[in-house]
Order: sequence, then structure tokens, then C-alpha cells
Amino acid sequence: MNASDPSRLRPRLPSPLVPVADERFARRGLTLLLKREDLIHPDLPGNKWRKLAPNLRAAAGRPVLTFGGAYSNHLRATAAAGRLLGFPTLGIVRGDELAGRPLNPSLTRCAADGMRLQFTDRATYRAKNDPETLAALLARVRAPEDTYVVPEGGSNALAVEGCRELGRELAGAADVVAVAVGTGGTLAGLAAGLAPGQRALGVPVLKGGFLGREVRALQEAAFGGPRGDWTLDERFHRGGYARTDPALEAFAQDFEARHELAIERLYVAKMLFGVLTLAEEGAFPPGTRVAAVVTGGPDGLPQPSVSR
Repeated sequence: MNASDPSRLRPRLPSPLVPVADERFARRGLTLLLKREDLIHPDLPGNKWRKLAPNLRAAAGRPVLTFGGAYSNHLRATAAAGRLLGFPTLGIVRGDELAGRPLNPSLTRCAADGMRLQFTDRATYRAKNDPETLAALLARVRAPEDTYVVPEGGSNALAVEGCRELGRELAGAADVVAVAVGTGGTLAGLAAGLAPGQRALGVPVLKGGFLGREVRALQEAAFGGPRGDWTLDERFHRGGYARTDPALEAFAQDFEARHELAIERLYVAKMLFGVLTLAEEGAFPPGTRVAAVVTGGPDGLPQPSVSR
């Protein structure tokens, strides 16, 4: 086995699928299940494992450069993988105003895991997929010639292939599978792996209305065209990425108390809030089995403040 092969880390696969007794669903004739992707690996949980593992195999021990914001779960997972598997990591961080400040806890963890951080202005960051801009960034950070580049959020064709396994693990086990959507890769792969008659429901955690286009483009890159039955419900982002509000916080605390499960706020809580709202609206016929994908758990880092 190659020393940089992520299977050395002994992931827990398939991840557990756990039925949850929740009267808010039961009284409508619905079954709620949690797909515990957060239990795959302590340092590379959930969709981070699904998306990173195939990219790390392709990198084959070469330096890995990737992108993220100041609180990026993806940056932390990539840095952790580099530490655990012994390859160099470089992180391009959105926001050059952060360069002169002390690192926040998220970036501190990246640095402690050996990731070399480079801050860039937001205009350059937005253009990072342009070949000339990317080449200039690689030159600026003095990246080795054999550096392997992973896109923001880890979402590319290889990642989508990796997330298809999530859908295959759920084939026949649920009628609707809900997942939070950040960059689109997990939903694109999940939908492709589900069996006929199953539907994937994406709950975007940022506003803008562009994620449908992103999911379609990722499926085109991975499979040559659309795959599976999937939809998006754009109503539950709570104001945008990394935004929460008192209603979401109250919901998350209540869910935690009911089910003795710590809930990550920026992705998982928004998705679960959306699933419950849809159930209360009658969106799922009686008898529907709804699986909610827990893509990650709270990481012990301070959460962004609640907007009021």
C-alpha cells in the first residue's frame, strides 16, 4: 500500500445509518434516519473524506494546494491529511486583510498541521479558477512544479465520483436523502449513486441561487451528463454562508436535547431545519423514509456569532 493512500487511515465505511425516533416526523407518518458521515474519520469526517480521498490518491504523495475561507472545514481536513499521510499542504485563504492579524483557531489548526498559508485579496480569490490567475498564485507561493491542485471545497470530478459511494450506500434504504450543499460536489455524487425511485434533496447553506448550475457542471465533468433525481430548496441558508440566527440556534439546541447528538451549525443544522420545515409543510407523503446526511460534527472551534 502506498504511504500516501488514505485507506491507511482506516475509515469507518460504510458509515452508520441510524433511525431516529422523533414525534414531529412520526405523527406525519414519516421515518427519519441519520446517515452518520461524521463518524467516518475524526480528522477527515463526512463529505471531506468522500471528496478528499480520491484526490489524495491522484496526488500520490505530491504537495497539495487548495483554497478556502478563514473557517474552512476543507482547509482543516486537507491540512490534517497532510500531517497524517506525510505530504506538504498549501492553503490559499480568501481575504488579504487577514494577513496581518493573529490566526483564528481554524487557521491555527491548519498551521499546526503543517499547512503553509497564503492570504489573497477577494478579487483574485474569485478568479482562482482562471488558468492565468492560478498560475500566478502558484508562482507567488513558490509551489513545487508537481503540486496537485484541489479546488475550493474539494469539489471536482474525482470528488463527485467519491461521493457517488454515499448514494450507493443508501440505495434502497430511504426514499428522500437530504444533504447540505456548499460547493455542490456531495449532492452531485450522492444523486448519481442513488437507486431509481430515490430522490436527493439539497439544502444550500449560502445564498445566490447559483448552486444548481454548479451541480449540473460537476455531473457533466464526472459523468458526461446529468445523473439521478435531485432538487434544491434555497430557503434555509439563514442569510448566507457562516450565518446563523436565533431561530436556527433554538432549533439546533432542541434537536441536540431530543436526540443527544451535537449538531454542527453551519451545514447540518440548516439541513435538518429544512427537512423539518418541509415535513411540517406536508412535502413528504406519509410512509416516506427521509435520510438526513450528517456531513460533519462540531469541531470544538468557536462558532461564528448568531445574527440578530
